[in-house]
Amino acid sequence: MYRRATSGGFIVITTFLIVVVMALFTWVMWGMSRQVNTMTDVMLEVNDSFKAMVGNMDAMAADVHAMNGNIVTMTGAMGVMTDQLSSMDTTMADMAGDIGSLDEAVGAMAGSVHAMNANVGRMTMDVGRASYAFSNPMSYMFGGFPF
Repeated sequence: MYRRATSGGFIVITTFLIVVVMALFTWVMWGMSRQVNTMTDVMLEVNDSFKAMVGNMDAMAADVHAMNGNIVTMTGAMGVMTDQLSSMDTTMADMAGDIGSLDEAVGAMAGSVHAMNANVGRMTMDVGRASYAFSNPMSYMFGGFPF
């Protein structure tokens, strides 16, 4: 048995098989290292993506903060606008009352203007008679003033 284990052919075959096993082991390790290299590249890309996502989230947080300030300002402006609309509503109700009073006053004024027109007509007639009385002296002798 010792002779067979130390014979030249056995050593060659054994050495060849050891080389084949080592070649297979090396090939497997090379494939595994390629997979580790690919996984490392993917992890680096994921890291870059996370960095970009964190930057985007920071920018988005700043935008949301600014938007919150704008919403607070808009809420205040809407409160002021609500107060002004209430004031305007009250003013318009007062104005409607004033327009109603104006309508009544215009009606009364039209009646007054009509009466004034009639009085001016009578006054014109009286002035005409007085002018006739003063311009015609004979009217003093026959019946006094004609009015």
